[in-house]
Amino acid sequence: MISQSPDTDPQAEKVQIELIRESSVSKRVSTVRSLSQTTMYLSRRAIQRTNPFLSEREVDLAFVANHYGEKLAECLRLHMEHERL
Repeated sequence: MISQSPDTDPQAEKVQIELIRESSVSKRVSTVRSLSQTTMYLSRRAIQRTNPFLSEREVDLAFVANHYGEKLAECLRLHMEHERL
């Protein structure tokens, strides 16, 4: 098996993979969901820290621009403005 993690001992990686394989589907989905939520939280927090003057709405738009592109962020901004009317 080729190691997927250069900073993890191959034997430890083997044990981790086996534990993942043995876990239930619901446990794996829960883990992925938790990791995704943490990643999104940390990304938003980094945007807020580097741009403390941005409103929550602007942080949301910056998040979308960073992760999904400027074009989608602009579409979202226009949609949000339309919804406020």
